[in-house]
Amino acid sequence: MASFTPLQPVSDSTSSSRTRVGGAVVRNAKLQDAVNIFELVNSLSHDGTLLRRNYAEICENVRDFHIAESAAGVFLGCGALHLYGPHLAEVRSIVVKPEAKGQGAGGKLLRALLEEAEEQGVTAVCLFTRIPDFFFHFGFRVADRTSIPDKIYKDCQNCPRLYACDEVTMVRGPLPKVAVLGPPRLRQDELVKLQTTSLAPHPVPPSTNR
Repeated sequence: MASFTPLQPVSDSTSSSRTRVGGAVVRNAKLQDAVNIFELVNSLSHDGTLLRRNYAEICENVRDFHIAESAAGVFLGCGALHLYGPHLAEVRSIVVKPEAKGQGAGGKLLRALLEEAEEQGVTAVCLFTRIPDFFFHFGFRVADRTSIPDKIYKDCQNCPRLYACDEVTMVRGPLPKVAVLGPPRLRQDELVKLQTTSLAPHPVPPSTNR
């Protein structure tokens, strides 16, 4: 059984695939959303903020995505939840358009993805980020990336930034005790050991709403 701290409901919408939050709507992505997802994700890949993803890959995995859009149907952002198994899921490609920042769209997307993980019975959710402070507010903590072998096996060992990664590994829930994809084909002691001593979570007032 999942061991997440219960989240407050994103909304009281009667549809599980379409959730109105404030002035935005968070819903499951459709194939028609793939172009917007592709353009937004890759617009932030040139500086390493996000890993580049090709259009065919996004189409193939579009069911992993949620999108946020305005009440008028304008695309605001996206985020994906990749399932490794009951032991682990990963939040990927979570991003909002620059003009939508500060409106809470990113937090609303993340809540929707975490609620999906709970519904699927997943016990731990991981992510890689350069902005750990944001994710502390949602119960994530810093972890050693070698503690998530499925992620290393699937993506990290083929990443050009493998030995120069500047992202922080974060986990919500208990660290996985199993791996389903097999051991990574690399020496774990060669991986960059990120400095995490200064990455302590900050106290969050109960009324904080991201």
